[in-house]
Amino acid sequence: PHGMTRPPAQKDHHLFGSLLARLPVRPAAMKSATSLLLGAALATVFFLLYTSLCRDLGATNRPPPQQPRWTRGNNTAAVVRSAAADQEARSEKDKEVAKVEVATTTGSSDGGGGGRGGTGTEERGKQGIVMHAAQTKQQQPQQSPPKQDLADLLRRAANADKTVLMTAINEAWAAPGSFLDLFLESFRHGEGTADLPQHLLIVTMDGKAFERCSAVHPFCYWFRVDGMDFAAEQTYMKGDYLEMMWRRNRFQQSILELGYSFLFTDVDILWFRSPFPRLPADAQVVMSSDFYVGDPNSPGNYPNGGLLYVRASRATVAFYEHWQASRARFPGKHEQYVFDMIVKEGVPPHVGARVQFLDTAVFGGFCQHGKDLGRVATMHANCCVGLHNKLFDLKNVLQDWKTYRARAAAGNAQGFSWRVPGRCIH
Repeated sequence: PHGMTRPPAQKDHHLFGSLLARLPVRPAAMKSATSLLLGAALATVFFLLYTSLCRDLGATNRPPPQQPRWTRGNNTAAVVRSAAADQEARSEKDKEVAKVEVATTTGSSDGGGGGRGGTGTEERGKQGIVMHAAQTKQQQPQQSPPKQDLADLLRRAANADKTVLMTAINEAWAAPGSFLDLFLESFRHGEGTADLPQHLLIVTMDGKAFERCSAVHPFCYWFRVDGMDFAAEQTYMKGDYLEMMWRRNRFQQSILELGYSFLFTDVDILWFRSPFPRLPADAQVVMSSDFYVGDPNSPGNYPNGGLLYVRASRATVAFYEHWQASRARFPGKHEQYVFDMIVKEGVPPHVGARVQFLDTAVFGGFCQHGKDLGRVATMHANCCVGLHNKLFDLKNVLQDWKTYRARAAAGNAQGFSWRVPGRCIH
């Protein structure tokens, strides 16, 4: 009827009939054409049904799209899961963090390290630096220092008078065949020195030095400083040299605060006789000299902190506090320079410590040394730049000492002395 829509099947049939009615062909041809058109129509319908079915099946099996990490609102749970996955992935990286810690010094006022500027409180505020190993190709994760009780180490190493020998090394000085081996060997060839290493505390400045020390000596203490690298050779007044020297100075103070006297020696000093009988009577603070002017009490001597005896007392602790505090008045200067300045100024009366110097004829060095091997107690590789140069000349010095002892035993050591000049010694 008019106004009603004809069903699709009727539409198609009417369309085909109209087309066929207009074709000027015979009945057999018309029948063949009708069959052809009907077949094409059916094929089209089946094709459309097939593609639609495939699309529906694909949509059913397809995983739902992942939400972006930054999606908010109702997708908060997805963001949390993504963040948790990232955190888990970072956990492996966090294991590579090299956290630098200062080894705590029992009984000291600021944990055993003297800060730049002279106060332990300020220094503690600068500590706690943490660096990821991935931030630099060269830096490797550092092992943590073992738990150590400095007071217990001192108790076991000290002699009956609560005095310890002490030296400090880093990786460069502790390597096999280097200064540590030569230093220890000199005690074995000295006169009356073989037992002295029983009272020697070796302070190591890095992990490799601690490992090496522990392999050859019973009393090793790892003094670790936050954010500083003391493993490499420290060239005079370059790199971390200044800080290393001031940290060493503050560590010495902590030994006094624990009630122990010490005789500190650089590891590039060879020991041929015991220094203790050769120290001034009632010594309080006694330092070796680069150049000795003939009077042990004169501030005109040229101090060298490579050999330093300090007797534990309130006066000597006060002297170290004055020494550390004076650093701020001489910025950029090492502890030896500041020592020289405060001694020339005069030690304040309220400190009360007496400062003296050692004669280079007995406690000699490459700067100035005695020629009489019958008097010498130590030989220091001072006034010399470069580890190789120091080591070369010290090996010759030790060999000269062995030759001297052999000739002395045979009664023909008269006039024998050091081979000079060397690379440094003159």
